[in-house]
Amino acid sequence: MSDEDTPGTEGLPGPTGREEQGAEGAPGVRAAVAERPDTARLAEAIRAMGGSGPPPAEAGAPGGGADQPQPADQPHPADQPPPTDEQRAAALRATAEVLAEGGAPAELAAGAVAALGDGAAQALRDDPWAVLALPGVRPEQADGFARGLLGPAAGPGDERRAQALTLWLLEQAALLGHTALAAAELRSGLATHGVPSPEEALGGIVTDGRVMAFQEEEPQAAGRAAEDDDEEPPVRLLLALDRLALAEESLADGLVRLMSTFEPGEDGPPAAGGEDGEERAHPGPAAWEAAAAAAPSASAAALVRAAADAGLVLHTGGEAARAEPAALVAAARTLGLRAWATAWTAEGARALGGAAEPGAEVAVTLGGLLSGAEGPGRSADGSLALDLLVVCDAPLLDVETAATLAESLADGTRLVLSGDPGQLWSAGPGRVFADLLAAKACPAVASRTPDFGPIGELVSGIGVGELEPVEAPGKEVVIVTAKDGGEAAHRAVQLVLDSIPRALGIPADQVAVLTPGHGGSAGTRALNAALKARLNPGPGRFGGFDPGDRVVHSPVPGSCTPGTVVSADAAGLHLELDGRPVVVPRDRVAQVRHGWALTVHQAVGRRWPGVVAVLPDDAARALTRQLVYTAFGRAERHLSVVHAAGPALAQAVASLPARPRTTRLRGILAEQTAQP
Repeated sequence: MSDEDTPGTEGLPGPTGREEQGAEGAPGVRAAVAERPDTARLAEAIRAMGGSGPPPAEAGAPGGGADQPQPADQPHPADQPPPTDEQRAAALRATAEVLAEGGAPAELAAGAVAALGDGAAQALRDDPWAVLALPGVRPEQADGFARGLLGPAAGPGDERRAQALTLWLLEQAALLGHTALAAAELRSGLATHGVPSPEEALGGIVTDGRVMAFQEEEPQAAGRAAEDDDEEPPVRLLLALDRLALAEESLADGLVRLMSTFEPGEDGPPAAGGEDGEERAHPGPAAWEAAAAAAPSASAAALVRAAADAGLVLHTGGEAARAEPAALVAAARTLGLRAWATAWTAEGARALGGAAEPGAEVAVTLGGLLSGAEGPGRSADGSLALDLLVVCDAPLLDVETAATLAESLADGTRLVLSGDPGQLWSAGPGRVFADLLAAKACPAVASRTPDFGPIGELVSGIGVGELEPVEAPGKEVVIVTAKDGGEAAHRAVQLVLDSIPRALGIPADQVAVLTPGHGGSAGTRALNAALKARLNPGPGRFGGFDPGDRVVHSPVPGSCTPGTVVSADAAGLHLELDGRPVVVPRDRVAQVRHGWALTVHQAVGRRWPGVVAVLPDDAARALTRQLVYTAFGRAERHLSVVHAAGPALAQAVASLPARPRTTRLRGILAEQTAQP
């Protein structure tokens, strides 16, 4: 993942003492291995749960999803009135005093109150290591703060410290995409941070309920078990944050529910109406077959037939294959079904809707659909008012967003998840689409529609682990070598300002510069500074920004929208994002970065006429086939690759498909679908 800033922790006290290795085994954890939570509890929990993927749309905004929602304030218990300004100010003052007493910067008070509530001051006194829950705070800083409050009593074996470290390790793993970690990895992490008895600490925190433990077969053991039924397959012990465990269980339950409640239609007149009294279409086999025969391609016809016969269908393909889910939506609407499609971005939704049914609102952003800002709205029972839903860009679904989606669909709804399996996975935890493909629990349709042209040929080769030169008579693909990151940055700026506009007629504002991370000699910070100096020089009088600056707004992880700075005033920074005005309050300006250059993760779900992909030498270890595939595939007409990574590029494409993620969804689905 790309490196991120962690402001606000520089003044925290320094590291603590020793490191000890933990003993083998974890009897406390093994005794507390969780049974599968019941479905009712999971459904109730997930309805109250916020996702880490596309968030709700901003109030009053026409768009949603990955396109500029503002994060909501911390929820307040329904049985208590919201705090007054005086109460909140008092909580901030008390929290700042406790932080200062422990040697931490008072600026962390707002984050502490947001994370721990108005009682943050007392919570920090009761458990100084609770400061580790604040963004950017590291274990050595939390140890220093605890010593400041507790003095010599703040020892490495304190139970509160072990619990806070366990939660922190799991949260750090979630940032890397894991929904769970092996107990052995957690024991090792605790031992590295000096916890004397890691196995006892894990047993205590599982009993406490904030972490859940599960046993499952080792992934590589499934094939061996099939060969020898008499041999018990090896198992591993996994631990997961309760919210992620609930989300994964709820997602599996929801998907199995859709598959088990699906009923094929019958040829004949429309059936009696639903709750609104209207007649509902239930097209039968003959109607679906006629729709398939009228589909624009063989792959689209295969997708229509699969959706006719199953409640859950997976569809894989590249950029050109997006026409197939659009054709399915058009066919379903012709048959009288309430069919809708979603994309990750507003740009993608517009293209999808134009292909499905020009002039009609049939495609929206996923975030807008879930929030109710876009799409068909909800039925009386709270489910989405639709019969068939196609979710494009499905690899970007994190487990919490996917669970919320599944919970929002009524029994019998057809769900089609479509996407390119070669692209980067979600910003949030999980690898939902990949796990579903691996589980083979439902029909999967692989598109036979190729991505044409030199860029399509190059990207398709990368997808199967081959990095081969392609013929590009129109300069669709250009490779520029550089000796190091500094030269790579210089050449990238030159390409954007001069070479691409002059040789290809693509203006600079239609060219995106993509790089693996924010830091380094050719990361987004260095590239944006160089590009701003040439394209929109200015003093940065609005928090580092000037009118006309190209920016990207990221209110939460996984939400990222390019735009332009318009102005600033007491209300905040005024932006134009995807054609609509958005005001970012002054205390949230950190959500905005310059956007001439983006990380590859920030670019998912979008494409540009021209792309300059920068691969510096200091980012060689970040390269994977998935990242290279995604970066190169963002280009529509022209791709320039500024290559300073040496042999690491070819090695990554050939032998490093993706960064591994530990998840439980595939195992849960295997267990559920195996039950009679």
